[in-house]
Amino acid sequence: MGREEQIEEREVLDSIFPDEIQAISETEYRISVLLDIINDDDDESEPPTILLQVKYPEAYPEEPPLLDLLPIPNAPVHSLFSVASDRENLLDGLKDAVEENMGMAMIYSLYSTLKENAEQLIAERQAAVRHEHEQKLLAAEREENKKFHGTPVTPETFKSWREGFRKEMEALRIKQVEEDEAADKKRNRGKDIVVQLTGKQLWERGLAGKAEEDDFEGDDGLVEDVEDLKVED
Repeated sequence: MGREEQIEEREVLDSIFPDEIQAISETEYRISVLLDIINDDDDESEPPTILLQVKYPEAYPEEPPLLDLLPIPNAPVHSLFSVASDRENLLDGLKDAVEENMGMAMIYSLYSTLKENAEQLIAERQAAVRHEHEQKLLAAEREENKKFHGTPVTPETFKSWREGFRKEMEALRIKQVEEDEAADKKRNRGKDIVVQLTGKQLWERGLAGKAEEDDFEGDDGLVEDVEDLKVED
C-alpha cells in the first residue's frame, strides 16, 4: 500500500514541477524551491533557491519522509539568507506540517510550508535592516537639527560665553598688534630712522652751540659783502 501511494504522489509532483524536480532514485528526489522575494532598492541580490531533498521510507506516508535542505551549487550569495545557516531552523519549521499530514501524501504541503517560512524569514530580516537604516537617518537628522536649535541661554551659559568671547577678542587684538609691528619692521628694514631732537636734547648733547657756529660760519661771505658796501654822501 505504501509503495503505491509513493508512486502516485511522485507522478503528481512530476506534473506540478516538470522543471524543478530531479530524480535520484525511485524513492528519492530533489525539488528546487525558488523563493519569491522583493529586494530593497539598494539590494541587487538574486532571489535564493533551496533544494528540498526527499527520501521515502518503506512505510511512507505512515512514516514521515526523510528530508534535507541543500544549496544550489555555485549559486550567488544572498545578503540575508544562507541555506547552511538557516537549514536547521527551516527543517524544524516543517515538523508540525509533517505531524498534521501523517498517513497522507504530504510533500507538496511540505514544499509550500518551506517556501512560505523561508520567504517570511527573509522579509523579517529585510524589515530589520530597513529599521536600522531608518534609525541611523533619524540620529543623523537629530544631530543636524542641533546646529539650528543651539544651546538654551541661562545666566551661567551666558557668563561662560561672555568670558570666552572676551578672551577670543583679546587674543585677536594681540595678534593684530603683533602683525602690525611685524609689518612696520618689514617696511623700515634697511632704512635710516631720523629722530628729531628737541632743543633741550641738543643742548644736553653739546650740539646747540655747534649748530649756531655752523650757521654763523656759513654767513661769513654775507658779512664780508656787507663791509664792502660804502655809503656815499
